[in-house]
This record gives sequence, structure tokens and C-alpha cells, in this order.
Amino acid sequence: MWDGAFGTIVVTMNETSQERSHGAAAVEDMARDFWASRPRRPRRGRKIAGVAAAIGNRYGLDPVLVRVAFVVATFFGGAGVVGYLLGWLFLPEEGDEVSAAEAMLGRGRSSASTGFTVVLGIGVMISMGWLFNDWLPGWVSVLLVVGAVFLLHRNRAHLGRVDPPPPPPVPGYPGPAEQFTEPYPAAAGPATEQGAAQQPPAWDPLGAAPFAWDLPEPGSPEPEPVPVPPRRPRSKAGPITFSLALITAGAGALAVWLLGGWFTVPHVIGLVLGVLGIGMVAGSFARGGRGLIGLAVPLSVVGVLMTVVSFDGVHGVGEIDAKPARLADVQSEYRKSVGSITVDLTALPDSGSVRTSARLDVGDVVVIVPENADVRVDCEAGLGDVDCLGQADSGGGSPRARVSDDGDDGEGGLFIDLDAIVSGPGSVEVRRG
Repeated sequence: MWDGAFGTIVVTMNETSQERSHGAAAVEDMARDFWASRPRRPRRGRKIAGVAAAIGNRYGLDPVLVRVAFVVATFFGGAGVVGYLLGWLFLPEEGDEVSAAEAMLGRGRSSASTGFTVVLGIGVMISMGWLFNDWLPGWVSVLLVVGAVFLLHRNRAHLGRVDPPPPPPVPGYPGPAEQFTEPYPAAAGPATEQGAAQQPPAWDPLGAAPFAWDLPEPGSPEPEPVPVPPRRPRSKAGPITFSLALITAGAGALAVWLLGGWFTVPHVIGLVLGVLGIGMVAGSFARGGRGLIGLAVPLSVVGVLMTVVSFDGVHGVGEIDAKPARLADVQSEYRKSVGSITVDLTALPDSGSVRTSARLDVGDVVVIVPENADVRVDCEAGLGDVDCLGQADSGGGSPRARVSDDGDDGEGGLFIDLDAIVSGPGSVEVRRG
């Protein structure tokens, strides 16, 4: 009994391992087929490098949908930029033997120069650092893009296949046409323009009217009209995706009201864009979802603006360079939307207290404090570098530093309470001078 059960277990394990091996082999074969028949970037009809047009032509999709999917993936995690640059590197252009990356390794000819290929590679590394800086959205974005490519090739690999160009002929060896083409004997009858003879039709056995031999036989039936294919039913991908986007927006608004704090309106916009992107990819299989572009594009623009402009309004573009000499001259807030702010507090008296802030949406903030002042400072940047009295932080994910420093003379004297904040991309520096 035990031997039979043990044998059953062994057989089951062998079958499971065989299934896994077969599945791995199928995925490997699909990856090889994708590489062998990968899209080729066209020279016409492209906007930048032709990556979106190449994918659309290869899998029978509207290139506009592919472009919008790249934009959505860029704002939802950042995989769109990385994917586009990788396509620029590894998808060959029409007329080229290999891609730019392969040409750099000496595997064939490409129209892209070596210097430009190096620049593209540097751009890929920089964009990947930005992509995986905030690991959760980055990995989710990558998984969505990889899954979309997998589904496209599994279901539409038979569409738009373009074989790579044949290798150039070797001098001294005949080409395929020379090897297999043999001359055919000329048939009896008048000669055609190509030099081949033509037999007279049955209605002109004597060959008296060769000028009319291309006419149809008398009494031949009229050609049947080409049937018009029935109109395909309208895809439901668009309405379903739109409904899911509305549900996501409502749930996100409720979460902002209940949670607040870290979960804000830009997060809700990112989630809605993710839903729209998935819907457009799914709708591309059913030739639907094009109407979602009109919602995704303006929503992406709003999302970008909300990341660089704060909710308390627009405060102008320019520079602020201030050096107050009295405590009363220090403003409670130095504020701009885009530009730079430099506040030098070294001319203030050695006693008293002051409270101020320097805030930007995009740009650089620099604050210089006296050597012996007691400073309590809060530094923060949405995306960039922070150097706050020697305490540094950099990268994405809102680098931040909070410092309390009484200077070389210890506690006492001038007290400065300071906020130095850049809500978007930029840098913050607070130093003694």
C-alpha cells in the first residue's frame, strides 16, 4: 500500500515537473519568436523614433493608442520612458540589418551612430534610476508593460510579421534568383512586351485580332460582386473602462477625505490613469477604447501641473534674492512657483528671534544663516537634493531633513525658525555663512 502511494506521488511529481518544463519552454519559444519578428521602426508616420508606430504596425493596433499607453505608463510609475528608450535601442529601423545596440556590438549595420547609441544607453540608465526610486509604483508599472507585451505577442503575433532583410550577396556566388531561375521556351503565337509568346484564345483560332486577346471570352459570366463584410459590433471596452475609472475616482476622493496626509489628489489621478491605460491596452485587442484618449491626455496634463504647482495658487516665475538687515525686514514667507530663491540672513543682529519660510514649486532654494545663530530648520524637496546644515538627502520619494543646530557658541543669541521647501523637482540648501 505504501509502495503504491509512493509511486503515485512520484508519478504526480514527474508530471508536474514536466508541465512546468513545457510551460517554461513555451515562454522561451515565445520570447525567441518575439525577438526574431520584433517590430521595425518605420521611417514614415512616426513622431519621435517610431517605436509606437512600429508596435502598432506589427500587432495591428492604432499607433495613437500605443502612444497614449506610453504616456500613461510614464506618469503611472515611469515605465513608459524606459520602454520607449529600450525600443529605440533594440528595435531596428526600416532598411537596417540590426538595431542600434546590436550594431554597436558589431553584429550588423544600423543607421544610428555609435555616439548616439551611447547617449541612448545613458538615458536608459538614468530613467531606470528614476523608475525604481519609488519601488512600488515602478515595479507595478513594469509588470503592466511586460504583461501587455506578452499578451500582444501571444494573441496577435501572426499580424504584421516582417522578416529581417536577407544578408548581402557574397561576391562570386550566384544569388537565389540566379540559382533557381531557368529560361522557359517561348510558346507559339505573337510575342508580348516581355518577349514571351501568347497562344490565341478559342474565339480567334487564326490569330486575326491579337489586339483583343485580353478581352473576356464571349458569353462568360459577369464577375460576382465582392461581398461587403458585416460591420463588427461596437467594443464594450471603452464604456467598461470609463465606468471603472469613475468608480476609482470616487473611491480615491473618499480616501483623500478620510485619510488625508500622504494620500492626495495626484495619487487619485495616477490611479485613474492606470485604469485608463489598462483599458486602452485591453480595448486594442477588440479594436476599441480609442475614445479614452480624450480623457487620458487632459488628465495626464492636469496630473503634471498638480505635481509642479501647489494647491494654494500660482505665485509667479522668477528669482528672489533677499538680504534683510533687520528682524522687521524679514518676510514671513518668500514664495515663487518656478524659479529660484536666495535668502541671506547673515546681516541680522546677534539677538532676537525670527520665523520665515522659503517655498518653491520648481527650482532651487538657498538660505544662508549666521555662524552663531540657533537654527531650527525643516528642509524638503519633492524630487531632487537636500543639504540642510550638513545633513544631506537626495533622489526621489521627497528627500527631507530636519536639523536643530545652536552653532559654535552654543545655545543663546539669535534664534531662526526656518522652512525651506521645494514641492516639485529642485534642490534645497541651507548653510552657514
